[in-house]
Amino acid sequence: MAEWYSGLLPYPLLLPIQVVILLAQAKISTDVFRRTGWLARRHSRAGRALRWLSILYFSGMALRYAITMAWYPERRWLGTGTIPIVFHWVLAAYLYTLGRYVGRRDAR
Repeated sequence: MAEWYSGLLPYPLLLPIQVVILLAQAKISTDVFRRTGWLARRHSRAGRALRWLSILYFSGMALRYAITMAWYPERRWLGTGTIPIVFHWVLAAYLYTLGRYVGRRDAR
């Protein structure tokens, strides 16, 4: 369990936040699949903003990983506390992909 939990937030707070994020992703992905909802339409500014935020988010997590590895070399590669960082990278990739879709040039 320690490998999956970074300890930055108390678990009773972390779990509901994770559930809300997963539900939001499911709703957004369903809307995009069905081509309904606000994020299923073209919004070049929103797409650009999502891409930039995802790059900053990914970079922040890369910095967090580098600092963690420098301070705690025994945690290398997927030791305690690094698995949450990898999942943040997955979330950043989701946001980047969503930004690419929302900011697409075709208006279909």
